[in-house]
Parts: sequence; structure tokens; C-alpha cells
Amino acid sequence: MPTSPSNDTAARTATPDTAAAPPAGDLEVAGVRITHPDRVVDPGRDLRKIDLVRYGESVADLLLKHLKGRPVSLVRAPEGLDGESFFQKHAGRGAIPGLTLLDPALDAPHPPLIAVESVQAVIGALQMGAIEFHPWGAKANSLDRPDRLVLDLDPDPDLHWNHVIEAAELVRQLLDQLGLRGFLKTSGGHGLHIVLPLRRCHSWDGVARFARMAAETLARRHPEVFVARAGAAQRVGRIFVDHGRNHRGATTVAAWSPRARLGLPVSVPLAWDELVTLPGPAPWTIATIGDLLAERREHDPWSLFETERQALGGASRLLVTR
Repeated sequence: MPTSPSNDTAARTATPDTAAAPPAGDLEVAGVRITHPDRVVDPGRDLRKIDLVRYGESVADLLLKHLKGRPVSLVRAPEGLDGESFFQKHAGRGAIPGLTLLDPALDAPHPPLIAVESVQAVIGALQMGAIEFHPWGAKANSLDRPDRLVLDLDPDPDLHWNHVIEAAELVRQLLDQLGLRGFLKTSGGHGLHIVLPLRRCHSWDGVARFARMAAETLARRHPEVFVARAGAAQRVGRIFVDHGRNHRGATTVAAWSPRARLGLPVSVPLAWDELVTLPGPAPWTIATIGDLLAERREHDPWSLFETERQALGGASRLLVTR
């Protein structure tokens, strides 16, 4: 089971100070004091800290499905999009309300990795300037056995969106040929993520090797569409299949997480048949996603994600022979 404060003394949860009444102007959300709620996070869209917090509260149950039990890294921008941002992987000096500190032995000699296990932790992270939530591809109770693989389709920014849609379908075709199922989501940026749920029977090296082989196969079969090597010059007019998110310690932005980009777009799970009508890479933001949330609770395109775990052995052999 994931490490938790109730059954493992190596995990510790920071608790918010709720004894005193919030100062004038402050608010309380999910038991967490929200300071400076009117601070502008995105000046271009006049989105405030409280808008981000309220979004986090509304989506926490969906977001936590992709965070609980895993180490999580945060992208924090305490002064908003116009200020400095940084990536936080380990516990810092300032406690974040509700966050769980995992067993230090998991990533020694570094400070403890952090986990987001509750609504209070989601809100606490947002209170402390977090915008993005990036889980590991493995659970904390089996950190050396990844349970998901990610292929990140990262297009040339000047490439027409229709080409990205066509490229995603080519990836799906390859996975079908290999007997594998991938789940699709927007990245909240320029591209798309294809996520494969895995049985916990592979090493990080094995998963990373398969992801690289899949990217190279796509680039070999469709050189006019894909490239498997990083670099802006390589990617001109094409799509980089970023396979590097499958190493120990690598992360990918979670489904339902906001992104620290103009408009605060959201990474959203999709059904494959929705792809052809998707108007662009980031059609939903924290301000426009309300109707979709209700729909997704009724019809979740990732409802089978946890039951579709698969092994890569047979698919690896097919990749080698093709």
C-alpha cells in the first residue's frame, strides 16, 4: 500500500493551521487558509489565485486518481506566470499544508519525496503557488516497477493541428498492431500524451527501452511525420515522439492538472473518437472546463485504465522483428 501517515511512521503529513480565524481578506478552502486570494496568476486572462484554488477544489477527486500513492513533483509559480517558476521534487524548507512526506530511503540521500493524497493537499499546494502536478510513473510502494508508459507527441509549434491528429492515429495503429492499448489526453501544451497502463513486471530500463523502440519505429515508418531525436532542428515540420518520460524520477503532468501557461489550460483525458473533432491542443482552461467536468463524471474515457494493465514482452518482440 502507498505510504501514509496512519500506517508508516516514515511518512509525515503537514497540517494547516486552522485554529485562528483567517485574517481579513483571506479565505478558507477545504480547511486550508488561502492567503492573498485576489493575487493575479495570469494577467492576460485576469485569473486569480482563488480561481485556481476553486478549480482545484472542483476537480480534486478526478486529479487524485492520478496522484494518490505516487511521488509527485510540483511546478510552482508563487508570483504568477509573470514571476519565477520552479520544479519541486522533494520536501523543502517551507511546509505545504496537507502534503505527505514519503520514506526518505526511497530517494536517499535527497530530502523526502512528496505525495499528494487528499483534497487538502491539492489545495495546500495551490495555496503555496503550485500550478502543475507531475506524478511519477510508479507507485511509492513499488518504486522500481513502473506501472505506466508515456509517449509525448511534441510537434513543431508551426505545424497545423490536423497533422498532430493524424500522427496520434498513427501511434494508435502501431499500438493496435502490437496488441497494446493506449489512453489519450491533451497535454495542456502544444501536443498530446498517450499513456499505457502496465503490469508492474518491468524495470525502468525495460520500459524506457520499449518507449525508445516505439518512437524509433514510428520515425522509421513515417519519417515525414515523426522524429525520435530531441532538438528544434530535428523537429522542423514534424513531431518529436518524446520517449524520455519513462526513466526513474521522470514525470508527466497529470490528467486534470492545470498548466503554467497563458490561460491556465488543463490536461484532459479523451476518448479516441473525440480526437478528430478536437479544435486544438488546449481547448479547455480552468475557466472554461466546468461543463466538461460534469460530463466526464458521467462518461469517463479512462474508466478502464486501471483494469487494462498490460505487459510489454510480446510487443517488444514484435517491435524487434518489424
